[in-house]
Amino acid sequence: MESTRRQRPKYGFYVNAEQALSKDVGLFGRASWNDGQNEILSFTDVDASLSGGVAIKGTRWGRPDDTVGIGGALNFLSEPHRAFLAAGGLGLLIGDGALTYSGEKIVETYYAYTFRKGMTLTGDYQFFLHPAYNMDRGPVSIFSGRMHVEF
Repeated sequence: MESTRRQRPKYGFYVNAEQALSKDVGLFGRASWNDGQNEILSFTDVDASLSGGVAIKGTRWGRPDDTVGIGGALNFLSEPHRAFLAAGGLGLLIGDGALTYSGEKIVETYYAYTFRKGMTLTGDYQFFLHPAYNMDRGPVSIFSGRMHVEF
């Protein structure tokens, strides 16, 4: 990875698949890859990723507007990107000069509670193993919430 900042071509792909198994259950899967040769200037530090999950509507427990979901992701860096970070380089969000590389492993679960038409409160939990691609970091648990309101 060159350490100078200037415009360079970057190529890759992203594939997304979603499949309804029934009116209340849906699956998703995603895969992405980029060449990993140049600095990432948007989104996050990742050169390859696989993720998937399931979302289930609350019809079975009498809450048809609620949704529960669980998903997982595996994120990876290219060899040049790893070497850049291990040599002290900084990425968009990561880098401390002490990289003991391992792919990131993430599990996320959420519950979206609709308490009024157009108003949803969501509780979310994420578990990260080897955050920032470093075996010397984590694991990390993140709890969050969000409120969605439509007018």
